[in-house]
Parts: sequence; structure tokens; C-alpha cells
Amino acid sequence: MFGKKQRNSGVIQTLVGDGTRIKGDVRFDGGCHIDGVVHGNVIADRDPEAFLSISADGLVDGCVRVPIVMLNGKVQGDVYASERVELGASAKVFGNVHYELLEMTAGAEINGKLIHESVPAKVPVQQPAQQPSPYPAAEEGTQPMPPAKTIKQSG
Repeated sequence: MFGKKQRNSGVIQTLVGDGTRIKGDVRFDGGCHIDGVVHGNVIADRDPEAFLSISADGLVDGCVRVPIVMLNGKVQGDVYASERVELGASAKVFGNVHYELLEMTAGAEINGKLIHESVPAKVPVQQPAQQPSPYPAAEEGTQPMPPAKTIKQSG
């Protein structure tokens, strides 16, 4: 949208050609391009840089679990992308889209929920709870002073 777009320049190792129908799950590493129909889930769970592209004629009737998804066709099921989802103008999703980063072109349709899932942050190790000091904080290297006593003056 702004500036130069980064496209995944990976090599496509798996191709489901136009006119091809697959019944069952497709598991792959690297890149996968679908011009045909997959009646099953499309999964790339071993490769954190895997990407899936589905052309305008492509259809997946099942869930998609791939880090990077570029969709111009149809998915009838949930989409889980741990990195990025790009929805082209002819993209149609009949299910929920779980994403970290989403790019959606005008004309794309989602019939489900958009669910943002950020990368899990590292949980800091918690130190044992310390009782707060009743004294104001002191400068480094000095001891805290007790609060001054208030003296009432009679008048």
C-alpha cells in the first residue's frame, strides 16, 4: 500500500494445476500454488516460511494453516496464518480468518470473523513480590529517610 511491497520470492514446490481435484489433506513445505480444487485441509506446519497462493480459479474446501497466505480464490473453512494474509479483489473466505498481519483489497469477501493473533510475547520472569517501602525512594547509594513528623503548633 505505502512504499515498496515485499513479496515472497520463494520457490513453489507444490502445484495443484487447473482441472486437478484432490480429496484429502495437502501438507507441504516451501511454496504451494493452487489453481484447482482441494477437498481437505491445506497445511504447512513444519516450515515457518511456507507460503500458499490460491488463484482466482482455485478452491480449498477445508481449513488452511500456512504462515503466509495469498488468496484470490475461495476458501470454505477457517484460515490460520501465523504471519500474513493477503486477500485479492476476487478472494472469498467462508470462515474465520486468524492473522497477524492482514492486507485486503477492495472487493475481497470474508463471511466470518477476523481474529487478530499477535506473536506470543516472551513472558518475563517474575521476581518475588517485595513489600513496598513506607518511605519515599532514595537516590542510588543512600538510605531512605523516614517521613518527617508533623508538629502541631498551638496558637
